[in-house]
Amino acid sequence: MNIFRLTGDLSHLAAIVILLLKIWKSRSCAGISGKSQLLFALVFTTRYLDLFTSFISLYNTSMKLIYIACSYATVYLIYMKFKATYDGNHDTFRVEFLVVPVGGLSFLVNHDFSPLEILWTFSIYLESVAILPQLFMISKTGEAETITTHYLFFLGLYRALYLVNWIWRFYFEGFFDLIAVVAGVVQTILYCDFFYLYITKVLKGKKLSLPA
Repeated sequence: MNIFRLTGDLSHLAAIVILLLKIWKSRSCAGISGKSQLLFALVFTTRYLDLFTSFISLYNTSMKLIYIACSYATVYLIYMKFKATYDGNHDTFRVEFLVVPVGGLSFLVNHDFSPLEILWTFSIYLESVAILPQLFMISKTGEAETITTHYLFFLGLYRALYLVNWIWRFYFEGFFDLIAVVAGVVQTILYCDFFYLYITKVLKGKKLSLPA
């Protein structure tokens, strides 16, 4: 494992922990898109079904279990424990416009037409757009809390580091996964505007707002 993948994993974990702590400490999920979190829970569920069929390493298995557990814990906090604070009026992105096309594409473009491979491909495609309900919610409300923007920053950083990881693996290991790379590029592009606003506003102590 190279340093870019390890740093990417840690950035991903940091994003999840930041979000969970934000909800738990504030006793509120205001400003958090439950729909995005449901999509991420679906991503991890469909991607890590190989937990039942293969073992790569203790690190790999542990991270998969952590991601799954944390994603469902987040969904539980939003829709159950602190559901009174959930702003469903602004979390209105039509997720079926993401899930249905992604599902169809995973059947048409994959490495192998087998159930686990199709579900893995589905998870890769879905992850690339799962953040859209959250970004849509921010644009609709006009601004985001600082903690929420930190969560988004580390989530975007994780994907950007994974792109560097794939470049590293291509040059030094001869490994290249076109599906993962293309989906990763799409996901990183979605964060570009956010990264600019984060650097120019949030790091200077200003509230972040996305254009409606």
